[in-house]
Amino acid sequence: MRGGRRAFVVLAAAWMVTVGGVGVFAQDPGQDPATPEKPAAAPPATPSEKKPLPKKNKDNATESADDQPKWDPLRAEKDIEVGQYYMRKGDVDAAIDRFQDATDAKPGYALPFKYLGEAQEKKGLKKPAAKSYQRYLDLYPKAEDAERIRKRIEKLYKEAEKEKKDIR
Repeated sequence: MRGGRRAFVVLAAAWMVTVGGVGVFAQDPGQDPATPEKPAAAPPATPSEKKPLPKKNKDNATESADDQPKWDPLRAEKDIEVGQYYMRKGDVDAAIDRFQDATDAKPGYALPFKYLGEAQEKKGLKKPAAKSYQRYLDLYPKAEDAERIRKRIEKLYKEAEKEKKDIR
């Protein structure tokens, strides 16, 4: 078998002529290797042979509207990191902005909703915080801290209702 393989390689090399580092298959032994034969052009397609191009989905919001966020999971991770940095520094407004950016960049990702809820709660935005926490639980119902988050949601809604009654 070894001899057969070597013969094949030699035979293949004999058929191939290298021109300027590019392999060209010789078709006529008398043909000049510097001018390889050009392939015949395909005849022009008749209108009945042309296939229609597939239609693009015009309803996709990320393609049809410039103001819609683009799905970018790496940006979402970076926004979470920066938002946590702002929380440690005490700039809650900037943290909220970054966590909201993370939810836009990766809408199905639960973690930024949890952090957004924490930041909103710290800022005193009780109903938005409860909604953010609820979205976190909707996306990640089997979270380890799910029971604690449910209690926070309950507490936030009760405090929001109490504030509403105190204003009246």
